[in-house]
Amino acid sequence: MSADDARPFGGTIGKTVKDSKPWWPQAKKPPAGAPNILVVLFDDVGFSDFGCYGSAISTPTIDRLAAEGLRYTGFHTTAMCSTTRAALLTGRNHHSVGVGCLANFDSGYPGYRGKIAKEAGTIAEMLRAHGYRNYMLGKWHVTPLTESGATGPFDGWPLGRGFDRFYGFLDAETDQYAPELVSDNAHIDPPGTYESGYHLTSDLIDQSIRFIADHLADRPDLPWLTWVALGACHAPHQAPADLIRGYDAMFSHGWDVEREQRMAKQKSMGVVPQGTRMPVRNDGVKTWEEHSDDERRVFTRLQSAFAGMLDHADQHLARLVAFLDEAGVRDNTLIIVMSDNGASQEGGPLGFINAMGPFNFRPEPMPEKLRRIDDIGGPDTHTNFPHGWAMASNTPLRRYKQNTHGGGIRDPFLMCWPKGIKAKGELRHQFVHACDLVPTLLELIGVDAPASIAGVPQMPVEGVSFAPSIANPAVPSKSASQYFEMFGHRGLWKDGWKAVSFHPSGTPFENDKWELFHLDRDFSEVDDLAEKEPERLADMIKLWWAEAEKHNVLPLDDRFGPRFAENAARFHGERSRFTFHAGMGHVPTDVAPDVRSRSYTIEAFVEIGDGDEGVLIAHGDATSGYSLYVKDGHLVHDLNIGGGHEILRSSRKVPSGARRLGLHVERLVRREPPAKGSRTGFSEYTLLIDGEPAGSMQTQFAFNTLISWSGLDIGRDRGSPVSHYNAPFEFTGRLLRVTVVMHDDQKLDGEGVGKAEMARQ
Repeated sequence: MSADDARPFGGTIGKTVKDSKPWWPQAKKPPAGAPNILVVLFDDVGFSDFGCYGSAISTPTIDRLAAEGLRYTGFHTTAMCSTTRAALLTGRNHHSVGVGCLANFDSGYPGYRGKIAKEAGTIAEMLRAHGYRNYMLGKWHVTPLTESGATGPFDGWPLGRGFDRFYGFLDAETDQYAPELVSDNAHIDPPGTYESGYHLTSDLIDQSIRFIADHLADRPDLPWLTWVALGACHAPHQAPADLIRGYDAMFSHGWDVEREQRMAKQKSMGVVPQGTRMPVRNDGVKTWEEHSDDERRVFTRLQSAFAGMLDHADQHLARLVAFLDEAGVRDNTLIIVMSDNGASQEGGPLGFINAMGPFNFRPEPMPEKLRRIDDIGGPDTHTNFPHGWAMASNTPLRRYKQNTHGGGIRDPFLMCWPKGIKAKGELRHQFVHACDLVPTLLELIGVDAPASIAGVPQMPVEGVSFAPSIANPAVPSKSASQYFEMFGHRGLWKDGWKAVSFHPSGTPFENDKWELFHLDRDFSEVDDLAEKEPERLADMIKLWWAEAEKHNVLPLDDRFGPRFAENAARFHGERSRFTFHAGMGHVPTDVAPDVRSRSYTIEAFVEIGDGDEGVLIAHGDATSGYSLYVKDGHLVHDLNIGGGHEILRSSRKVPSGARRLGLHVERLVRREPPAKGSRTGFSEYTLLIDGEPAGSMQTQFAFNTLISWSGLDIGRDRGSPVSHYNAPFEFTGRLLRVTVVMHDDQKLDGEGVGKAEMARQ
């Protein structure tokens, strides 16, 4: 190696500065007039939820953007969050880039790695080469959550995929008052609390304005991409209480009337054709009148929480749009607003005020729901609405998120660009898919997708640009066909026709019933033509299999729980011991000790004096988790299952000095067979002071399927408090380290884990 080669910034010895060449890749000059791009991505918002798509929910900011731009009625997603985001970011199909399902697990097959392949560059990586600065805010969820800890790896995080700044969360969801926040590549504490008026949506908009303002101060000559992926309206549905309660009167008529009102408005606006028929209610959804008065009161408030969260988001989006106006940049800013999939069915038939309890076999009966009705949307709730309201959100489409019928994959999409879109308030009915966004943006900017990025040859962009439709509503879609697949549900669009199959989990795929719809004449998929057009259906099913093979969809896998359980087992492997040293940061839940359905021992090594108190270790938040702490001189453990507290207090005080303070949990499986849906046993919890028992209790409650979707801290409880203290309740003594030893007796309920994890997505 020469002396020049050994120099970290390239060889310039013996050369003039004029002769030397930089080692770093040079960005091209942005095309003249290249627009700024603002993408606002909502979560789990149904086709009809924006006011400009049929709802009575107050969304004046979104409606104004639609009136100044275009609404698309044929925009399609992939039925889930990770998968749609992968397609939107890369311009390829989600299976093709390795995110065929969720970022929460890696099945080992090419289409199911849970992470975007390096061969599939993101729009940020593509635009960086043309001088753009790229900013990402909010939900990411396209890198494995087992890679979300302090050591990464960071190549799948936003800064590893072309974004210059990131402020948001990596998981599928987060508490809006105490979020799992990341700034660039580091986990951070939220800058406020519920008590101080903090809400994640407001924070994300604040940071969006900051990123753009910083950009305009530093490099106003360069265009920018700002990607704002809000937590709204994914569960937990959380918003100001007065805003939530203000919607009760609007929705007291129930979901049946609401669907009819929305479809009538959609027809009057031209969002759906005049001849569109309302599908029958989805499977398992009762008429509104079949529910009791108490049920209807609770269901109305749960829907009001969803509406309040969307209204709240629109209000803060107004601040961002106003800033663009004030800064003088909105005229050449392309604003896109959309949702990642249809409304969620994960609330089940009765909805939840705190879903964490039922997932660990602590039921939430209707009297308890009614008692807590005024808590809905607050800091100690994990709220989701019943699937009757999700059905209304997706009006007039069938089924929900996860499914490949219209309710899961047909979503609102609007764009506004004062300088570049001359049509105002018009509708576009062409078929558009999530993977078509990238080629459309590239065409509007006037650049091509790169052949390689960072030395990695790139796979072809699979989406097709719909840019021509902006100026001409008569331009047909360039897409030849588009397949769909999620958890075995399948579908194929071709030339205005759609073949679709609903797959009951655990049944043979060959038993699935395929339906056939002529979407150009049957917007809501109610007239099944499978028997009238058997040859067409057979051709489309054959094409689906060809597309599935081409895009890494195979092998089909409809399993829920086993995929999550297998991923957790692969990640932890033989590891049974964790050591957490003082001074460490936050640990996301997917890389924290997995103490579900097993025996384990926790020990904190401390130096404690008279009056010292505080948290030793805490995993979770006010809705679910555990905390081991010292208070009033005693060692205390709180097992928080769905907001129900099983508290164990030591039988004696903790002596001063160097101590080992701990907890041992012994999982005891009962001998008789459990009844269906009941617990499989109970556990004994024993507090330890210097290794000696200091009090114990037995309980049937334990972490059967989940601990929490909030992470772990030592020496403090950073978020909403797990137990009865004011967060962060930092330990005032000297905490040296905490060890967690997991015993080899874990027995996970795969189906239960699957249901809990799917509610998280």
